[in-house]
Amino acid sequence: MIEKYRHNVMVRRLITIAAVIGSALLQTFVIQSFIRPAQLLSGGFTGIAILIDDIASLYGGSFSISLGILVLNIPVALLCSRSISIRFTFYSMIQVFLASFFLKICNFQPLFDDLMLNVLFGGFLYGIAIAMALRGNASTGGTDFIALYVSNKTGRSIWEYVFAGNVLILCIFGYMFGWLYAGYSILFQFVSTKTISAFHHRYERVTLQITTTKAEEIIRAYVSHCRHGISCVEAMGGYSHKKMYLLHTVVSSYEVSEIIALLRAQDPHIIVNMIKTENFYGGFYQAPME
Repeated sequence: MIEKYRHNVMVRRLITIAAVIGSALLQTFVIQSFIRPAQLLSGGFTGIAILIDDIASLYGGSFSISLGILVLNIPVALLCSRSISIRFTFYSMIQVFLASFFLKICNFQPLFDDLMLNVLFGGFLYGIAIAMALRGNASTGGTDFIALYVSNKTGRSIWEYVFAGNVLILCIFGYMFGWLYAGYSILFQFVSTKTISAFHHRYERVTLQITTTKAEEIIRAYVSHCRHGISCVEAMGGYSHKKMYLLHTVVSSYEVSEIIALLRAQDPHIIVNMIKTENFYGGFYQAPME
């Protein structure tokens, strides 16, 4: 059992490292191939670093975007590390350092001359880069830290509020450099935010309605592996007229596949009905990010 646990931990760590490297490389590709050639501005601290560089260029100077990303992220990482997770923050900062490093050594070329294609494809791929890091139990830093900190406190996703904050930054960009590219940048950010929401479901909850004849085995396995409550009522099969049990629990959507595998190991004939939970009131255990 201990060896299996260690193996699972090692696999999770390797997945996290792969996600962090892939996310940083994809983020760099989007910045160099879509954002900069199209004169767009991404959201978050990366967008702020790009904005500072654009402002410096108005006065004949320049500002290192890679350095700006590091300078802006480090203080926020230190503030949020205890509230989120030290391990999560560590891997997130590795992603930030790698993105900064890749911006220095990589030289990706533009793919499209069309501005709208840069906005749509760039926004989608930028959202994928962030979602990739989040699915690997890391992040791209910056406003991700703030969003996850608030989400952990409230138990719900706040990416729409992050989008609103990014729009304020883009309005400053529009006031200084023209509203045309600011408008396209807002569209870019909208596509990116929607992409993140489509792939990151950590704070979505679902109700599992479980029909089984082996309630004791199911409940014992569930309680020993999960920190959610589960209720049980006796029922009767309408067709078979046999005694069975109806179990009811609410879990995070990202836990569903693991939980169903656990339950099916106890009863291969189990029936599970999954219902999306719009609102939930009461105590709910949210597993910490590791």
